[in-house]
Amino acid sequence: MRSSEAKTVLVVGASSGIGRACALHLARGGYRVVGTTRRSPDDVEADLRQELSDSDRLEIIAMDVDDEASVIAGVREMTERADRIDAVINCAGFGIGGSIEDADDAEAKAIFETNLFGTLRVCRAVLPIMRKQGNGTIVNISSIGGRIALPFQGLYSATKFAVEGLTESLRMEAQRFGIRVVLVEPGDFATGFTDSRRPVRAAESEAYADAYRAALAVVEKDERGGASPQAIGRLVVRILSSRSPRLRYTVGPVFQRIAVRLKSILPSKFFGWGLRKYYHQK
Repeated sequence: MRSSEAKTVLVVGASSGIGRACALHLARGGYRVVGTTRRSPDDVEADLRQELSDSDRLEIIAMDVDDEASVIAGVREMTERADRIDAVINCAGFGIGGSIEDADDAEAKAIFETNLFGTLRVCRAVLPIMRKQGNGTIVNISSIGGRIALPFQGLYSATKFAVEGLTESLRMEAQRFGIRVVLVEPGDFATGFTDSRRPVRAAESEAYADAYRAALAVVEKDERGGASPQAIGRLVVRILSSRSPRLRYTVGPVFQRIAVRLKSILPSKFFGWGLRKYYHQK
């Protein structure tokens, strides 16, 4: 892709993990990338630049998806720099571990604020621009956890189930304007997500402590043993190159992708039994 033909992509949450991988692959693929971060934009850009050539086009701007004004300002800054937004990759998010009973309202609201409402704010900010252009692509990073809920990851799964529904509806609403809307559902990958997972304040409560620790040990083992998120970056490049991308792309370990299919086939009793056994739940 020659620079004169380069499409401009907004990568939300480009400082680490999946967002970082997407920003790097898109920049190397000839796209003009504008990434966002809550951290110092200069520091994040310097970090990413170490893995790019001088000809790769990447810029980092400040954006906090929890703040409506910050999202609006970030999208305005991008359009001032690039005139248009050809695609948006929504990667911002975090996890919470703990039982549903032990989580308080503040913790639940915090993860919904970022994972769901942050995605909504970005979509809402870019849609008028894409409608005016008559085209654009929105890729929302969901999770296999948005298709299969896991024990003690209920709040995280709830946000991703919500992102799935939001994206399905938006795809139907935006299609008439030439806007393509896509879900990417990663399984376990080795990123900073594991270390940044927040435990609910009562995660070690007496009623659930043993079961929580047993489940979390399996979750963290699978995450730390996962592949590099570069596979997701490559997938996003393919999606943006496709003339007619699908609604859903599941990416990750084979057994996790198979599990998504099995959920729609097996009786819930047997599927739930298998999950409880895998996560050492009595």
